[in-house]
Amino acid sequence: MKMASGLPFDDFRELIAQLPSPDEKARGRVVSALDRLPDRAGALGGLGGIAAWYAAWSGTGSKPVARPLVAVFAGNHGIAASSDTAFDMAETKRLVERCADGTAAVNALCAADNLGLRMFDLALEHATADIRREAAFDERGCAATMAFGMEAIAGGVDLIALAGTGAGNEVVAAALLAAMLGGEASDWTDDGAEAEIIAAALETHRHHLGDPLEALRRIGGREFAAIAGAIIAARMERVPVVLDGAPALAAAAVLWKANDQAVAHCLLADHCGGAGHARAAGALGFDPVLNLRIAAGDGTAAALGASLVMKTVATSQAAVGAVVAA
Repeated sequence: MKMASGLPFDDFRELIAQLPSPDEKARGRVVSALDRLPDRAGALGGLGGIAAWYAAWSGTGSKPVARPLVAVFAGNHGIAASSDTAFDMAETKRLVERCADGTAAVNALCAADNLGLRMFDLALEHATADIRREAAFDERGCAATMAFGMEAIAGGVDLIALAGTGAGNEVVAAALLAAMLGGEASDWTDDGAEAEIIAAALETHRHHLGDPLEALRRIGGREFAAIAGAIIAARMERVPVVLDGAPALAAAAVLWKANDQAVAHCLLADHCGGAGHARAAGALGFDPVLNLRIAAGDGTAAALGASLVMKTVATSQAAVGAVVAA
């Protein structure tokens, strides 16, 4: 995908403003076929909605999901590098290592359901700046990380599930959600120390939060930027997206703030249980497909959500085939 213009964010602003629309004919074919099931209309319940969503955003309701991918982006933050917080950058490295050696929960889930899995190490040895005092990184670095995230869909992916991991990134996500959706720090966390971090970040960057991409580079981090890039690229290539966890939800909120249709091709896998997660999901119009409160931080809910979508598409195709044959 060619990206070239004057300022680093210009290409992304243009893409976000001109995103493809859903294929309503593909959606309609699936809905019509499911409504003609021998049992009764709506027999598949919420699964029918997932099948119709996949048809609309992939442009087809007649092909199985053949190349699903779970992509987990790992980054470290200045608040975790600081000695005055309880976060530990080493936790991020340990999780990445577990995924690399195949011992994380997400590895087993992906193996069981034939899901591709990629863990992206986003310069873990170099934490972004402490958002309480300065911008996480500069515009060029943020745009480059978004572009890197866009490459996650390369190779013919037809469903992608996105998650972010990094010590302290749920607090960063809460701060970014507060910047995008409003409210006080206490609306986004029940933890007093975390609320102080969020409040400090919002105060430091208060004059620069009107532009969602500027807010992303000031309050977010590398995994947030990469996920935002992957969401945009997936939309451009008609690849439906499953989101997992607070970082993915915050990245989606940035794009939604720029264009309220920018994440319509996304589903939310699960409520992660954070104080602001349900608030943010509701604001963005997401109704999680699971209700398991998974907080593993390694893409576990992403894998489960992707598996559900795959099985739902296969089920709906079988049902449609039965109707056609009848």
